[in-house]
Amino acid sequence: MSRAISLHSVSKTYGRSSRAVDRFSLSVAPGEFVVLLGPSGCGKSTVLRMIAGLEEVSEGELLLDGEPSNDLSPRERGMAMVFQNFALYPNMTNRANIGFPLKLENPRRDHTDRVESTARMLGIESVLDRYPRQLSGGERQRVAMGRAISRRPSAFLMDEPLSNLDAKLRNHLRAEIAQLTAELGVTTVYVTHDQAEAMSLGDRVAVMRGGVLQQVSTPREVYALPENVFVAAFIGTPRINLLQAVVHAPLEGRMSIDLGRQRLPLPEPLSADHQLLRIQQGRPIIVGLRSEAVRIAPRSQARPGEVALSGIVEHVEYQGHEALVHLNTGSRPAVVPDLESARPQAPQRRRARSGGTGVLERLKQRATGSVAVLDHPAEESYAVRSPDRPAVTASDLVVRTGPDMRLRTGGQVPLLVDLAHLYVFDHSGRRICPLPRDIPGLDV
Repeated sequence: MSRAISLHSVSKTYGRSSRAVDRFSLSVAPGEFVVLLGPSGCGKSTVLRMIAGLEEVSEGELLLDGEPSNDLSPRERGMAMVFQNFALYPNMTNRANIGFPLKLENPRRDHTDRVESTARMLGIESVLDRYPRQLSGGERQRVAMGRAISRRPSAFLMDEPLSNLDAKLRNHLRAEIAQLTAELGVTTVYVTHDQAEAMSLGDRVAVMRGGVLQQVSTPREVYALPENVFVAAFIGTPRINLLQAVVHAPLEGRMSIDLGRQRLPLPEPLSADHQLLRIQQGRPIIVGLRSEAVRIAPRSQARPGEVALSGIVEHVEYQGHEALVHLNTGSRPAVVPDLESARPQAPQRRRARSGGTGVLERLKQRATGSVAVLDHPAEESYAVRSPDRPAVTASDLVVRTGPDMRLRTGGQVPLLVDLAHLYVFDHSGRRICPLPRDIPGLDV
């Protein structure tokens, strides 16, 4: 029988000051598949271990089927855990590994039928009499899952079970896990740092950062309506374009968003969510644009709700089915802590000895150099190089295009921005707009 799991303001503290999880609250319905998603060290595995009983709850309450369970032992909780490193007994055959928890429960009973039915379910019946060292990584992970399934637990707890496998095998096993858990109808809490796994597996996704729960929603809603700039930046490939901006709301005239060298004029009359931007007049904000919200096309092809910008092509990533175009629009990218790696600087002595600027230093200068002046969006030409263009700078906008579009590095291209998919966050990172009803096709 599937189990309901509830955590109310649960915290985990190590020592006096190290707080790994801070007032975490989450309810998982029986049979639901919930994914804990976040960067390394955000506390998601600690939450999983507290649910399993492998870590004590420092503060707050854990409820299993509505009953307080902070003090229950792992055995009493009736859950099965699948680990990242398989955790198989090397001196046992795969048959013995799968049947081991059954043997502990009832040493005298013959568990052959259950072990073999579990193996058939996972497609590993032909390797039952081999040892783990004789299997591939994918087969070993199936054995580890079989050991968990054979107990018929009330809940599965999976701690990054696919992270040690290659990409192709991860995709294959991901589909198998989704199908298997749906067939079994067992409550599942799954930990991963891979957003593709989270979005494809979970009924709901719980995004964590620094031990704090940021948002719990369906995969579609987490992508379309991120609660804050961290969730927006963590969900989506390629990462959402985040630009520093300022709102201009004159008493007379059209309201606009100043991106530095260019402006996004807002439509008149203003939509309900754009009305909210008036109170941000003159304040710094962060504008978010998914790569699919911008397209390369002249102003003459603009659809209702689209406004024109322009950009200079810095780099094109060919993906086969599509291309990702990196553009410089003269805007300043917004930096999201926990997602941006620090730029190491070479020691002064090393630079002096080399007699020149190091590679890392040159990249830093490129990223922080002067921005291109793009006051007038290009209308027709996709590869016209600005005659007075400043030195090449880092890109600030990534746009999806079809694989057949031919673009030249250094060329200036016209852009059309769909304002219906424009995200605006305040200086603290909280989403101001869009409102839920403003996302086309999203029922909230």
